Amino acid sequence: MKKSFALICLIIMIATGCGLETKTIPEFYKRNLDEVTKIVIVDGSTGYRKTMTDNLVIKEFLDKIKDIKFIPEENQEDRTGWRYSITLFQDEEKTFQFGLTQVNEHYYYTDPDIHPIVDDFYKSLDGQEE
Repeated sequence: MKKSFALICLIIMIATGCGLETKTIPEFYKRNLDEVTKIVIVDGSTGYRKTMTDNLVIKEFLDKIKDIKFIPEENQEDRTGWRYSITLFQDEEKTFQFGLTQVNEHYYYTDPDIHPIVDDFYKSLDGQEE
């Protein structure tokens, strides 16, 4: 009886993808994206970072990524390395951080692919890398 119950629970977990669902950044972000005052993008291959504080630049960036779908990966095993990490702030309060393939400790692929969008935007930002 216990084995049957455990097997049924396992099948349900696999079928539902452990409760993960496809979401966009506004669905992950528990606040108003219009109130973001700073964004820091860190390049995972170099460790360099670029900071955006200009409201127009912030809005442009968020507009480019806000409709991208983060679709849960079947394989949720830990991984090493990352391409970019993006941190949102309201004033000086860190409000949300995510990677191109990881949000809230879960792994995703994106549609459309977020990497070229963030990569192009990062490279186009004025200012020196910190």
